[in-house]
Amino acid sequence: MDKLRSLLDRALGPSKVLTSPDACLAYAGDDSDQEPVAPDAVVLASSADDIAKAVRAASEAEVPIVPRAGGSGKSGGCVPVAGGVVIATLGMNAIQEISREEQVAVVQPGVILGDLHAAVEAEGMFFPPDPNSLRMCALGGNIAENAAGPRAFKYGSTRDYVLGLEVVLVDGTQLRTGKRTVKGVTGYDVTSLLVGSEGTLAITTAATLRLIPKPHAVTTLLALFPDVQASGRAVSAMIAAGVRPRCIELLDEGTLDAVRVRGVAVDERARAMLIIEVDGEPSDCDAQAERIGEVCAAEAIDILVAQDAAQRDRLWEARRQLSPATRAMARFKISEDVVVPRDRIPALLEETRAIERETGVRMITYGHAGDGNLHVNLLWNDEELLPRVEEALNRLFLSVVGMRGTLTGEHGVGTSKADFLAMEQQPELIALQKRIKGVFDPKGLLNPHKIFPRRQLEAASVTVAGRAVSLHGAC
Repeated sequence: MDKLRSLLDRALGPSKVLTSPDACLAYAGDDSDQEPVAPDAVVLASSADDIAKAVRAASEAEVPIVPRAGGSGKSGGCVPVAGGVVIATLGMNAIQEISREEQVAVVQPGVILGDLHAAVEAEGMFFPPDPNSLRMCALGGNIAENAAGPRAFKYGSTRDYVLGLEVVLVDGTQLRTGKRTVKGVTGYDVTSLLVGSEGTLAITTAATLRLIPKPHAVTTLLALFPDVQASGRAVSAMIAAGVRPRCIELLDEGTLDAVRVRGVAVDERARAMLIIEVDGEPSDCDAQAERIGEVCAAEAIDILVAQDAAQRDRLWEARRQLSPATRAMARFKISEDVVVPRDRIPALLEETRAIERETGVRMITYGHAGDGNLHVNLLWNDEELLPRVEEALNRLFLSVVGMRGTLTGEHGVGTSKADFLAMEQQPELIALQKRIKGVFDPKGLLNPHKIFPRRQLEAASVTVAGRAVSLHGAC
């Protein structure tokens, strides 16, 4: 670290380098439950050259390098668990270009997602990815984690809108990947590999993003149900009927209680709710809303349509506040973002109820039911319950893999799920990914101890949802 500080001072000057413990502490954690770890130094980058100089210095000193954007991640992705230097990119916040003709935007990694939404929509364009932290998350982190959100059901995740990247490699090399055109198949798709790599392969300095025309109209519906299983069946019925909303959000009974506390009036008879949103031409929205009403009528207590944009905004603001609202419901909380095939949503909801009954750990569920991505929250107050929490978490993951699902849909692996990776992926696949990591980062300095397991899970086989599941590579 002494060598690193000397190199950073010479390369960047003291105004861009923080080394005091108090200053570094602000860069120790993220929005996950992972234990914060203060870095030894922080670089306040304002340009790609700053990042390249910092990376070269850290590589020469053989010190871990952790990229950080908005710090809103939920998997420990930017927690500097091995110490070292954090490279903070939030100061690189320029929207460099918005082109209506080419339907692209060029942005730096510190651009806040909500600001990008406002800027492109003012030009009649649309950038669909919309994680609920959009007012604080930055594009660099969204790209690193392949962030998604409610609209992913219709429009896809961040990876689907990244045409090209400018990045810095671990030796300080500045590299441009991808393209600016809609089509292009030259060479390997390195851009798609970097999106979702969680800062373990390179550090983003700019991104060329694909835009689409802004929908002319949006209609939001609320469907209220007597229980969460009925809402799950309604989601399956909508998919089977060919209905394609831009999002289908599910809220179970515990989540509805949190929404009511936030001032949203919801019929007390409801024990589950779907927020369903359609967009397009006004006539298309009307037809889709009518079809959704017909499909949901068999299960729903009531179906309501938001009367204006203000009512729709109030509803979505309550939805976006669910994470902090549920955090306030107990001393301790773990929020998971598992995904199952959409026709298995009712089975997963039933499984969570069974796990809750048998472990005594409270579990509430909400999330993006349209694409099977549900946020299962484990809540508890007594530290002595931790062994039961671990049991509940393991059972949840085994259930998801047994249903041919995946352990993370949008939060990433980070540190929080690294030791569970072998539940889903076979050893040979993990080994291949480690070799790819080694090509980009031979010394293992870029965001170490993320994604890959640090402990070996014991081989096991269990029966989940009526199917025998092997622990390794179960899906």
